[in-house]
Amino acid sequence: MTLDISIIVPDRVFWRDNAKEVILPTLSGQMGVLNNHIPLLTGLDTGLVLIRPLDSNQWITVVVLGGFALVNNNKITILVNEAELGSEINAEEAEQNFIASKLSLENISDAKKKIELSSQFKRARARFVRIVF
Repeated sequence: MTLDISIIVPDRVFWRDNAKEVILPTLSGQMGVLNNHIPLLTGLDTGLVLIRPLDSNQWITVVVLGGFALVNNNKITILVNEAELGSEINAEEAEQNFIASKLSLENISDAKKKIELSSQFKRARARFVRIVF
């Protein structure tokens, strides 16, 4: 038996395929999903969705920006605001954005601006971690 995975962004189905295993970036930490997982609905944080395809032991990485995941009957539906395949991320750009957003976040004292920069930092970190992973 396999997992049927769909990643949906607001305007289209971003990715759809079968897999052996998925790791989701939930609001309370990473969560693995294997075949016959109990049904659940969980919030997703900005981070990496890791997918192990049926025909490979290599992981496919997808950077997602918040959303929800529904697991039911070996189907995983992931609804997110944005998604980006890790293989399509420019490593140099990701590293530069990560460093710049980290410095900006460290040097801000305005609470409202800090919240905004924190969101940008999480995205930059997820894109950069994909390169390291």
